[in-house]
Amino acid sequence: ENWQGDEDAPYRIVYDFCAQGQRIERFFYQGTIRHEPLEKETLVMAAFSCNNDLGFPHGEVVRNVAVHKPDLLFFSGDQIYEGVGGFGVQRAPFEPAALDYLRKWYLFGWAFADLMRDRPTITITDDHDVYHGNVWGESGKATKPGTAGADAQDSGGYKMFPQWVRLVERTQTSHLPDPFDPTPVQQGIGVYYCDLDYAGVSFAILEDRKFKSAPKALLPEAQIWNGWPQNPQFDARTQADVAGAQLLGQRQLHFLRQWAADWRDGIWMKAVLSQTIFTNLATLPVEAKSGAIIPSLPILKPGEFAQNEKIVHDFDSNGWPQSQRNAALSEIRKAFAIHVAGDQHLGSTVHYGIDDWRDAGTALCVPAISNIWPRRWYPPIEGQNRQPGTPRYTGDFEDGFGNKMSVYAVANPQQTGMKPPLLYDRATGYGIVRFNRTRREITFENWPRWTDPGAGQSKPYAGWPITFRQSDNYARQPAGYLPELRITGMTEPVVQIVDEASGEIVYTLRIDGDRFRPMIYGDGRYSIGIGEQGTEKWQVLKGIAPTTDQQAVLVVEF
Repeated sequence: ENWQGDEDAPYRIVYDFCAQGQRIERFFYQGTIRHEPLEKETLVMAAFSCNNDLGFPHGEVVRNVAVHKPDLLFFSGDQIYEGVGGFGVQRAPFEPAALDYLRKWYLFGWAFADLMRDRPTITITDDHDVYHGNVWGESGKATKPGTAGADAQDSGGYKMFPQWVRLVERTQTSHLPDPFDPTPVQQGIGVYYCDLDYAGVSFAILEDRKFKSAPKALLPEAQIWNGWPQNPQFDARTQADVAGAQLLGQRQLHFLRQWAADWRDGIWMKAVLSQTIFTNLATLPVEAKSGAIIPSLPILKPGEFAQNEKIVHDFDSNGWPQSQRNAALSEIRKAFAIHVAGDQHLGSTVHYGIDDWRDAGTALCVPAISNIWPRRWYPPIEGQNRQPGTPRYTGDFEDGFGNKMSVYAVANPQQTGMKPPLLYDRATGYGIVRFNRTRREITFENWPRWTDPGAGQSKPYAGWPITFRQSDNYARQPAGYLPELRITGMTEPVVQIVDEASGEIVYTLRIDGDRFRPMIYGDGRYSIGIGEQGTEKWQVLKGIAPTTDQQAVLVVEF
């Protein structure tokens, strides 16, 4: 309350602790709550995923990330793994299980405290944080009684006590803004999906596991085991997209719809943060029936390409269910928003497609900090429409569920000659996202954990950096255009296009400058909102029809 966000504020936490024996000692943790960097032309976010303990305490990651001088941090999930520290895992009873988790959570803080002490940090939970290999949350229900391991996971829901799940989410997400709708899901498990506005960028923070359907009961003919169809005759492209299957759930789709339309308080860019990307970018040997083979696959030398691979359909990925994946992307692109996520253990940059390639947003999947599951991308066909000189695994593809995706870069595992190879040959690292206000551009980078970004000719993984324009995130082919808007008395206003027949908001955007020619995607008449939302400086023009006259102009005065 009454916080002065334009000034740095030092803080100090004082706590008493029995470090040795029974003697209480006093300890201090201090840092700076930085002012909101509204003056910066480029906002820098560092993004992480999959914090296994090999390489702990990850000092090289902390040092190298600090070189980028990030303004905020995003940990996309798997901040802990069940076996971290060699302690094993205790799932019951509740109190020992809680202490078992907290011990691992403290190790995460130990590793990254020097980055987090002076920077806003977003953390969200994924499957291993709640002691799952995969989790299909099914709105918080309990897994089937009497089951364990993959059988429990395939039944949908949470294996652990609901109060234990609440403990995990409280430790990792209670510092986030209030949830959009705080209504708990089943078993009294809470939610944390929300929006966070920082330095002109609005972040939608999603839970892409909690509401997701488990595929096994919905697709009995697929013979699902741990998210993988065991029936070789099952065609995930044509048979998997069944009615009733959920991804984000209707609550989060409603949230995205509201968030995409709200550009108040000077917001000029939007981004979605979630656990994993909305496509299944992975291959396996043709004989493989699940991802269980992944840790034992050979790591190739630089320049080598694995043969006899197939594009897979892993139901743990957000390539399924297809209709709900497309519904989410349809809402996200109305905000011209990018997507940043992790989980896949395979750094990549893709451009999503719904009806056509590249008609939705762009995404960065960041590498694992320490990789226990080195996925790979060696497609048996060459990508279409790729740029000259780019690898054969880039370009336009369909994933194993038939989703359109344009692949720009992938950090496949490869032999580095560094030791230990389990840490350095599995394409480990972190991501950097740069939001540029003046140019309205987003730059994606995936960096090796061992590379010093400040040293000479150091570079990120091959294929990065990649820069997209904000407009690339809704690059759908227009059906036509409305007259050009020319605004006087205001620069960089918000423009919102509404289809009057359906009442649907087509998109909302803070434009760059004072001129904009709105694109539309169907016939009919449209309303145009212009100005600053939630203030008196907001005008609505109604009944505007598309025109082929490129000289047609609507002057809007403030």
